[in-house]
Amino acid sequence: MKLGMFMMPLHPPGRDPSVTLAEDREAILLADRLGYCEALVGEHITDLAENITSSLMFLASVAHETKNIVLGSGTINMPNTHPAAVAGQVAMLDHMLKGRFIMGISPGGLMSDAEVFGNYQKDRNAIFLESINMVLEIWKRDGPYDLKGEYFNVTTGRTMIPEIGQGTILKPYQKPHPPIVVTAVAPHSKGVTEAAKRGWMPISANFLLPEWVASHWPKFAEGRRAVGAEPDPADWRVAKSIFVADDDKVAERYGRGSEGPYHFYFRQLVRKLVGFAGRSNLFKLDQNQPDAEITPDYVTNKLVIAGTVNSVVDQILAFRETTGDFGTLYYACMDWKDAGLGRRSMELMAEQVMPRVNAALKVPKK
Repeated sequence: MKLGMFMMPLHPPGRDPSVTLAEDREAILLADRLGYCEALVGEHITDLAENITSSLMFLASVAHETKNIVLGSGTINMPNTHPAAVAGQVAMLDHMLKGRFIMGISPGGLMSDAEVFGNYQKDRNAIFLESINMVLEIWKRDGPYDLKGEYFNVTTGRTMIPEIGQGTILKPYQKPHPPIVVTAVAPHSKGVTEAAKRGWMPISANFLLPEWVASHWPKFAEGRRAVGAEPDPADWRVAKSIFVADDDKVAERYGRGSEGPYHFYFRQLVRKLVGFAGRSNLFKLDQNQPDAEITPDYVTNKLVIAGTVNSVVDQILAFRETTGDFGTLYYACMDWKDAGLGRRSMELMAEQVMPRVNAALKVPKK
């Protein structure tokens, strides 16, 4: 099993964005030094707690300071950006990284973003599909383009000057395009099946119960087999909220305590998904369970793996017993309320936890 990382990221709104952005960059640079294989970064426009407004711009800021780690958008919210902009910006970043790039895409899940871009209560799945289809079509050909859709148009025919290169959008470094991943946030997600048919790979969200994470593999396998391909667990990425410490009391206080950053994260999620979006189903196996029971304390205790090295190893192995085999575990990054503890957790995860997990799984050393 490989180790990657995923950051939304999410910070208390009162913190100085110049400080949290620097911390988020430091987390990626540390992950690169520690041997994390991938780092995906989210983006939102209208949330002061999630203050990376462009994942591509943020990743560009670490492109030349990282050496081995594969960077990814987690995700580009396709309905909120014109497909020509996405095509050009992704292609440019892919060249800057010389192929160390994964393209994460989604319809976007933050309703205030949807409202500000004018697609709230519209069919964002349909907008998403039209957008990514246009991006892929742009990368297949040179201009002039004449792509007409219900939501977007891409044309350069009237202004094309082919002999000097005007009118054609840059193509990616990777051919025919970077690997595409989608985040799965619903139990038994039909979207996973449709993505798998297109060769896209799923990331199971870190705020899902293990049983709902497990529901994604059959849907992914169904999609791959529908197009005559054999599903490979190596293509499945699973995110999890994990905190590792040298001391059990510190692990419990920082990883699950009400003043810790993990509890803050789930306070935000519960307010957005249960209190506003009507998604309490994500946090309960019995749908008759009252929503009033889906509190930040309840969710944090259910979904955070926290402890010393041996305890975290045991919890990850138990989690995997429920989910089944998958290829990459994404360590979900939280606010560095205590930067020393945040760094130490990442170090312990890479240097001690994952080697022991893989030894228990009898994964051969490379």
